Amino acid sequence: MANTASARKAHRQTIKKTANNLDKRKKIEFLLRKIEAALKNKDAAEVEKLFQGLQQAMDKAAKAKVIMPNKAARLKSRLYKRLSSAK
Repeated sequence: MANTASARKAHRQTIKKTANNLDKRKKIEFLLRKIEAALKNKDAAEVEKLFQGLQQAMDKAAKAKVIMPNKAARLKSRLYKRLSSAK
């Protein structure tokens, strides 16, 4: 356990940041699953709406360094290609 006040505070901050980062990752995973389901159901309007939300979530996560910016760009690009071919 941390011995100094600053180390205890750093530990508390790490716990909060870890929880926030996990929430951001889970949101991206949730939206990806929703898009997959909408693609299977061939619901174009729902896919478009979810894709916009996913892009926004990925951009925010990349900006906060939760995921690497290139990973966000790669995932968005691959998903956009799948959406375009599905239309």
